[in-house]
Order: sequence, then C-alpha cells, then structure tokens
Amino acid sequence: MEDIANFFQITDNIGTGGQPNISQINEIAKANYSVVINLAMHDSDNAIPGEDKIVTSLGMKYMHIPVPFDAPTSDHLEHFFSAMDSFENDRVFVHCAANYRVSVFMYKYLTLRKGVAHEKAASPLLKKWLPTMSDQWKLIIGLEAV
Repeated sequence: MEDIANFFQITDNIGTGGQPNISQINEIAKANYSVVINLAMHDSDNAIPGEDKIVTSLGMKYMHIPVPFDAPTSDHLEHFFSAMDSFENDRVFVHCAANYRVSVFMYKYLTLRKGVAHEKAASPLLKKWLPTMSDQWKLIIGLEAV
C-alpha cells in the first residue's frame, strides 16, 4: 500500500491515495478493503481502462464519481458524502489521480459528517496544498454544509 502515490490511512477503515496501478489494486484487495471510490476523470493521464471490472473481479465494490480538477462543485461533494454514508460499515479506499481531490473531499466528509477535529481530518497532502490551492478548491474547503 505504501507504494501507492500519496497513500494515507486517514482512519482505521478509510485509506486514500493517488491512482493505483493494477498490481496495487490487488494490494488494496489483499489489505481487506471492500470498496474502491474513484474521484478522477475517465481521461486522467494515469487512468486505468476498465478499472471498475478489475476492482469488482477482486470481490470489491466500485464507485466512480468523476470530479473535474478545475471545476469541483458542492454537488460532487454531496454525491461523495452519500457514497461514503452508504459504505459506512465497509473498509473503503478512495483515490483520484494524485490524492488532491480526495484529500479535500475526505476532509469535508470527516469534519462535516463525522465531527472529526479539523487538524485530525487534514491529511499531510492537504496541509501542504492549502497555501497554493485554486480559488475553486478554496470554495469547497470553505463550505459549511452540503
């Protein structure tokens, strides 16, 4: 799991990272994750064609919520919250191309839905990105409810 770009185990049941390759998807299954949620676009540089089929062939559930990196919206975040709520009792791996989208969405989910303290909900990647993130992402970070 540590070989997955920007991998971070944010809670006991939620891991996050950048786009895993096919062998890393196998590692995710072996690490007892039962759900993979992908926030990257279909045409991301390192997207895996047929990722859904690979994930489900390993006995995991797969959900794709494409979030354009340059145009995230509260609707995307709301869809993500619904997905996370529906898999609340599962071990979930959430990824995008590099774990930037995921770091923001997980932060908002943990703080708004789960009442996790801001400091604990912010991954190292999010803390590093905050000073330079775009205004659109700052709007998502600033949302008080969805």
